[in-house]
Amino acid sequence: MRSDYANSKPRRQSRGNRKKPQPPKRPPMLLFLLVLVLIAGFGYFLWGLKNQDAQPLQQTPATAQPSIPKAKPKDPNALPPKPREQWTYQQELENKQVEVDLPAKSNKPSRPYQMQCGSFRKESQAQEMKAVIAFQGLEAQVRKVEGSSGVWYKVVLGPYQSKRKAETHRHELQRAGLNGCMIWFWEG
Repeated sequence: MRSDYANSKPRRQSRGNRKKPQPPKRPPMLLFLLVLVLIAGFGYFLWGLKNQDAQPLQQTPATAQPSIPKAKPKDPNALPPKPREQWTYQQELENKQVEVDLPAKSNKPSRPYQMQCGSFRKESQAQEMKAVIAFQGLEAQVRKVEGSSGVWYKVVLGPYQSKRKAETHRHELQRAGLNGCMIWFWEG
């Protein structure tokens, strides 16, 4: 016969070792009264400040003050006269002659820009990328280039007269998921 070890031992019952749950404690009455007194004191302080502004200040007569002639009472809303200040740099700036040296050549590039978005060994892959670019509303060209490592098919956009226009098109392609387009000077 086989008996389980877990079933063979009698269970011990705990006797009275548990603590009885205590009712939640209420805040002491003294703390409540202290808070009430502080709030009332703060209210009295604010009320005193309000009434202090309403009462006029009383001046005590001073003994043996020399008599000072009283000036005319001024209008409390009147502004003081505007001061006259002389600045020399204003006249210097008005009379200054500025010479500007213009550069001999303009900032326009001597060559237009192009953007290359891919270079593939198979023409079919280059044509697929050209189609994806066409769905974005841009026109791309596939160029066949023979180099020392074999034949490559490059997907190129352009020519662009300004680099800004090329950057704009590159950002449009990036939003469509085509990353890695590079902008270079045009290679005819």
